[in-house]
Amino acid sequence: MNNWRVKTSLFLNYFVFAILLNSVGTVILQVQNNFGVSKPAASVLEMFKDFSIAGVSFLLASFIVRIGYKRTMLIALGFISSVTLLVPSMPGFLALKLLFAATGASFALIKVSVFATIGLVTKNHREHASFMNFIESFFMVGVLSGYFIFGAFVDEANPASTSWFKVYYLLGALSLTAFLLLLSTPLDESAVKAEKPLPLREEFSGMLKLALSPLVLIFVASAFLYVLVEQGIMSWLPTFNSQTLHLSNKLSIQMTSILAASIALGRFLAGFALRRLPWLPLLVGCLLSAAAMVILVIPMTKGLDPRLVVQSLSGAPFAAFVFPLIGMLLAPVYPAINSLILSSLPERQHAPMTGLIVLFSALGGTTGSIITAFIFRNYGGQTAFYFSLLPITVLIGCLTVFHRLQKPKASPVAEPAVAQEGTAL
Repeated sequence: MNNWRVKTSLFLNYFVFAILLNSVGTVILQVQNNFGVSKPAASVLEMFKDFSIAGVSFLLASFIVRIGYKRTMLIALGFISSVTLLVPSMPGFLALKLLFAATGASFALIKVSVFATIGLVTKNHREHASFMNFIESFFMVGVLSGYFIFGAFVDEANPASTSWFKVYYLLGALSLTAFLLLLSTPLDESAVKAEKPLPLREEFSGMLKLALSPLVLIFVASAFLYVLVEQGIMSWLPTFNSQTLHLSNKLSIQMTSILAASIALGRFLAGFALRRLPWLPLLVGCLLSAAAMVILVIPMTKGLDPRLVVQSLSGAPFAAFVFPLIGMLLAPVYPAINSLILSSLPERQHAPMTGLIVLFSALGGTTGSIITAFIFRNYGGQTAFYFSLLPITVLIGCLTVFHRLQKPKASPVAEPAVAQEGTAL
């Protein structure tokens, strides 16, 4: 199998969906300006995205082995290419709801297939963890690129303009390119298909039984809480920049790129740190540092003059540069536990396990965004971000329990696999 072409295709697939999925914070800001939508109403975009991810991953993850990983990814890429090319012709809040629903459904298929395919194109636990690190880091490159791509289409002279919808022509072309690359790339799935398939009912019930094991239960709780924190911050940081720090809309979007860049850098650095340090002390230390950053930096955002709209980097307050660095501290958590849970299972269970990862991550994402929206509207942006301290505290407890459950079952090879990994989202 021509692994370099397969891996390039997986990178591009993830890159496309990184831009689409994580544009939700930018779009939340824009729909408030374009359509007069309230904060809680705008937050439903996160719900459309995450509920479709959750529903599709729950219903179809255990069947993707039958459909085929490559065929599943082609279906997802073909569908989202069509949708993104249609959206600019009908700019409106409803069109964006449908777009994020389509994005979520397609991403559920992509992520389950990509994670399962990693097991086919890597030779051992170490290589699996290493490639997981690279692909998740590249995901954040896509997120980072997305802020500048969307920012370039925002008309700063006319904030109410919907001309930024034209960005979806570019994203549609990028999705179509990913489709054509994958279509022309051979993928050997014989290692999975060689196993005798179970009846459909048993495939589905097997995923449910997997979810009920104590280790998996505490894992999905950890994944839920992590994404709740991350998406609560990532989805509302552009609005926080605009309405609390009083940056211009374009600058608010572009400054959010610091968060994506810090997550990518955090994953890269964690890849080295985890080679030498046990994962639990490292992750707990990162989370405690993230909590300290919230406590120290958010007070700096109070008392700013709302009449002074900042148009350039030179005028941005110090907190606008510092707070997004919290991404570097949050970054190692999610991929580390993903690699631990996946590398402990046989290849055929990677798809249903990834389905559970996607399902509970989606639920955590939409929960975090909606809670942040309501707190933001009723109590202000500072209080909304102070809320992150609660799930961070609970997450530390979950990781401690996860470690206690995982340690007795870890194989001699599994633990070094984590040591080789960086992080993932």
